[in-house]
Amino acid sequence: MYYVDKVITNTLEVKQSKFIAYLLPYSLYKNTLEILKKQHPKARHFIVAYRYLNKYNQIVEHSSDDGEPKGTSGKPTLMVLQGADIINSAIITIRYFGGTKLGTGGLVRAYSDATNLVLNEAELFLYKDEIIKIIIFAYKYISKVEYQCLTYEIEILKKEFTQEVVFEIKSTKENLDKLFEKLSRLLKISN
Repeated sequence: MYYVDKVITNTLEVKQSKFIAYLLPYSLYKNTLEILKKQHPKARHFIVAYRYLNKYNQIVEHSSDDGEPKGTSGKPTLMVLQGADIINSAIITIRYFGGTKLGTGGLVRAYSDATNLVLNEAELFLYKDEIIKIIIFAYKYISKVEYQCLTYEIEILKKEFTQEVVFEIKSTKENLDKLFEKLSRLLKISN
């Protein structure tokens, strides 16, 4: 699964109709939609589709045709996201009507093409299900723990130095398990 970390936009023109597509992180979706509606008061349609992982690691999906004929815009947009295995991301496509009706097939093609256009421009990042843990260990093991974190691609988010050393670390479950197995005698693990 892949995701985007910034807003990407591109415009497709089909028979004088403009399709302005925005691909963005899901966290920016609601705010961006409000802003775009204010910036484009004369636009006919605001087609949306998104996919994100909820707290149970289930994919939640939604799409809306926003007044276009049923199934001609939101669903095709969502299908492109599904096909590209995109999550935690949203697409907003703004349509300015150009005077020529495109028909159902033409609309499906136009919205799919607009979505593919921004996807092709986007830098996609591989999604990793990462968890955060806190480890506690003696001062004499700092360099050993830091080296193993580097080896197993574990990010050290925070370091505290009290009577013992406390690291807040983040990585995939697999990488954390390798670290805990390697340093089991040195570490106390919480969270």
